[in-house]
Amino acid sequence: MLIEAGHFALALALGLSVVQLVVPLWGTRTDDSVLIGVAGPAALAVFTCILFSFSVLTFAYATSDFSVLNVVMNSHSTKPFIYKISGVWGNHEGSMLLWVLILALFGAVVALARDALPDRLRANTLAVQGGITVAFLLFLLATSNPFARVDPAPFEGQDLNPVLQDPGLAIHPPLLYIGYVGFSITFAFAMAALIDGRIDAVWARAVRPWTLAAWAFLTLGIAMGSYWAYYELGWGGWWFWDPVENASLMPWIAGTALVHSTVVMEKRDALKVWTILLAILTFSLSLLGTFLVRSGVLTSVHAFAVDPARGVFILGILVVFIGGSLGLFAWRAPLLRQGGLFAPVSREGALVVNNLFLATGCATIFTGTLYPLALEALTGAKISVGAPFFNTVFLPIIVPVLLLVPFGQMMAWKRGDFLGVAQRLAAAIGLSLLAVVGLLAVTRGGPVAAPLGIGLGLFLILGAFQEIVSRAFASGTSLGVGLKRAAGLPRSTWGTVLAHAGAGLTVIGIAASAWSTETIVSMRPGDRQAVGGYTAELLSVTPRTGPNYREDVIRFRIMDGTRDLGELDTMKRLYVTRNMPTTEAGIMTRGVSQIYISAGEEANGTVGIRLFYKPLILLIWLGAVVMAAGGAMSLTDRRFRVGAPAVAKRRRPEPQGQMASVPAPAE
Repeated sequence: MLIEAGHFALALALGLSVVQLVVPLWGTRTDDSVLIGVAGPAALAVFTCILFSFSVLTFAYATSDFSVLNVVMNSHSTKPFIYKISGVWGNHEGSMLLWVLILALFGAVVALARDALPDRLRANTLAVQGGITVAFLLFLLATSNPFARVDPAPFEGQDLNPVLQDPGLAIHPPLLYIGYVGFSITFAFAMAALIDGRIDAVWARAVRPWTLAAWAFLTLGIAMGSYWAYYELGWGGWWFWDPVENASLMPWIAGTALVHSTVVMEKRDALKVWTILLAILTFSLSLLGTFLVRSGVLTSVHAFAVDPARGVFILGILVVFIGGSLGLFAWRAPLLRQGGLFAPVSREGALVVNNLFLATGCATIFTGTLYPLALEALTGAKISVGAPFFNTVFLPIIVPVLLLVPFGQMMAWKRGDFLGVAQRLAAAIGLSLLAVVGLLAVTRGGPVAAPLGIGLGLFLILGAFQEIVSRAFASGTSLGVGLKRAAGLPRSTWGTVLAHAGAGLTVIGIAASAWSTETIVSMRPGDRQAVGGYTAELLSVTPRTGPNYREDVIRFRIMDGTRDLGELDTMKRLYVTRNMPTTEAGIMTRGVSQIYISAGEEANGTVGIRLFYKPLILLIWLGAVVMAAGGAMSLTDRRFRVGAPAVAKRRRPEPQGQMASVPAPAE
């Protein structure tokens, strides 16, 4: 009965979502405060129902209830408990239920933020969010029911895909979905503005925290997915320009542009129409990513669904929401009042250039990702667009953006002084060029692009903190006073600095990957192999049995000259139920660099081994964490905790010639 209750709760959530969509919209059209007030309770009720359904499915996985088809297909009684829980979203139906749960969660948070938003804006936003929830609940109930029963129930399940049995899976999808779905709120805010035909600084201030939160979570989700691919797939790489990877990168790039665009709109009341369009496009790209993963048009370790009916349904959702929103935009955008003017050389101008380059970069990834699919659908011809294309067309676009970042951050609003900013950045420019020259001298004969990339990353970091130095340490300011001024700067300023410095760390990590070394050898116990200045000695090959797999553990001793640094294990596993082999890489971290060993086939007493030395590789993901921390710090800024302006009650005029009444003193 509990499983049926979970299914019924989804159906009830669908009905309540229809109420959340229709009633508040009707209330704002008729200016009925009672109907407007329905939006909040309806959103909370929808979230409660979906949370109950998700809890029921989680309980079914935790107790290995093999009367549920979804549990049978993706679980096993001997699977470790953490993977029983993460297995809830390690499949198509469960992951879509998680998607809808997060969608409802954002709606509930907006409903609870009564003092942060004007009533009409909140009602229209929740109505649009309710429409999105209706579409995805229909998708779940019609094509992807996670509560379908199987009769008779088998004694055992078919286990989860072995490559997904990893702690990273417990973190990566929820983070990614919070980012994806978080942009649904910015989309809903944009639709609410178009419905009312009004967009102003209040709207920009209301939408900016949601945009920052979604962007920060999407940053962490992409970074976690990248690190998971790095250590779990055993290939030694961290980004493969896989179409599904691109599907998450595109909304991140568009979201980055949106974050900067909302800053201009809040500060200068400019770029209104462009900001609305970016909000629409960012969530549209999130929906596109959902279509690519769930429709079955792609074959990838990330993809779940292979049912064409599901693909057609999601394609219909794309047509309705993307087509409908762009149609509403075309109708209402010309009616929006344009904002303030600014000089081309200004902080606004730099942010506009930033947006244009980011939009162009996103368009190149969009083209390279979808062109092969469109070509195959139209002609049947199959082509592959991989890393060479993306590296060739994307890098020349993104590098100028990164070079511009420190200049734009230091530029004044409305009208700036480029030469003055260049003078203040002289130290950062000089140190970065010195680093490039030094690296070129030290690594003579190596890749030229790597030192240039290191210099660019260093310039981003130094340029980011130069703003703090300029604002806190004026000429003649003592160290103590300067530190107090720096601590007193707005948190959004510090958040911006951290985000840009994080981007610099990631750029350094990416550039340093050009110095990675790889060796492929066959080894026996006792053999030694040099890798990146270290020596790996194969000690033993030992069979071992896990809870739901068998494995061979290949143990190495790592030495730096004659100094013993410790041991690391790499494993070749066979998951018995699915009869599927996997490779678990062995990784030893040295500072922010890593020694990476992956085992291959065994034959005649030897083992095929791939050894990597990856200098500064951890800076890629450390930079992403710092970027997300910058977004989180900006969210704590006092301005984002200020509620929506309340309409003051009109005071009755005092009779002319009389003073305002004063309470009589107590006798």
